[in-house]
Amino acid sequence: MTRYADIPKPIRSGIVVVNPDTGTPQRIIVLQFNPDTLERSVSPQSAGDSGDAGGGGSGDRNEALRLKGPAQETWKFTAEIDATDQFEIAAPDGIHPQLATLEMLVQPTTAQLRAASRLSQQGTIEISPIEMPLTLFTWGSKRVMPVRLTELSVNESAFDVNLNPIRASLSIGMKILTVSDLPAGHRGADLYMAHLAQKERLAAAARGGSLGSLGLTGTNAVIGRG
Repeated sequence: MTRYADIPKPIRSGIVVVNPDTGTPQRIIVLQFNPDTLERSVSPQSAGDSGDAGGGGSGDRNEALRLKGPAQETWKFTAEIDATDQFEIAAPDGIHPQLATLEMLVQPTTAQLRAASRLSQQGTIEISPIEMPLTLFTWGSKRVMPVRLTELSVNESAFDVNLNPIRASLSIGMKILTVSDLPAGHRGADLYMAHLAQKERLAAAARGGSLGSLGLTGTNAVIGRG
């Protein structure tokens, strides 16, 4: 009989909701299937981007190589949830619980809404926006970063006899929160710095190329000196 005990189980990606004051995980959401693809966009915060979009050169030349802060990074991927792939787990509500868990990442709780309503009825002039818990996205040990969900689109494609959804695909968009987005001393800011330090270590481990492979000979050829 063929045995597969030595085949390692794949690490799952997921979302961790953390108490920003204590750092204690409040909820751990493990994605049932790892997404097949990830779409990442990294946009630098350049200090010299005040010029015209047409490249008229009206920006400050002294700022052309300066950065105002960390790059703005967004992630997009499609997650799949399928109750029929987990026959051993009872699912009287279909995948309603899994969907609701993800949707609550972008929703205030009823308690928070009632508290805001009480403040309004008491005549409070300024009511602060409701603060959500700190959310981390994990993609293996080398990618653990604070995020804010910016998009959650659900496509339910199968239902049980009680019309509970049992299969769905979710388009999820996230923005990586940096030290430019969070107040100083916030736990999320510290986690972003750890994430950036991990990038630095990985970049340092990359094997460098040579000028010869670029068709250049000598340092003078790069800096334009004969």
